[in-house]
Amino acid sequence: MGALSLRLDGNETAAEVAAAVAAAPEMPLEVEVAAEVAGEVVEAALEAARERGLQVSLRPPRGERKVFHTELVHRTLRSGQRVSSAGTVVVLGDVNPGAEVVAGGDVVVVGALRGLAHAGAEGNEQATIWALELAAKQLRIAEVVAIAPEGAESGGGPERARVENGQIIIEPWGRKR
Repeated sequence: MGALSLRLDGNETAAEVAAAVAAAPEMPLEVEVAAEVAGEVVEAALEAARERGLQVSLRPPRGERKVFHTELVHRTLRSGQRVSSAGTVVVLGDVNPGAEVVAGGDVVVVGALRGLAHAGAEGNEQATIWALELAAKQLRIAEVVAIAPEGAESGGGPERARVENGQIIIEPWGRKR
């Protein structure tokens, strides 16, 4: 059986919390303190649960997940141009040498990526870089950096870059290996 979640965000009174716990179904109570909450409010929740014989567990605040928009760029980026977004960036064109794409989420290039791409710029190592032709001299995902060796060739088709074991790996995308 699950638990009944009680989230305290600092806007409750001790009386409101005690009444809510008293009226709650007969099941374990999970109390999340999500902001600064007066001690008397937490004590009221615990006392009301104790009076009813309910099992209580305290949990840290759940992380609030920010969902950012996707930035859609309808052109090729030339040297000196930079696109930056807190979310994912999709470029419908090429990213030429000297151009930069910086995204808090993924970077998707529907074209050739020859400039700099930095996905997960706010520390998200789960972010990825996708391109129809991945020929960048440098890729960044979160704090991880990969520099292409001199004379390195593109894999000859769509590829994806991602972080695995602290390194950026590049693998085919949408084709057999």
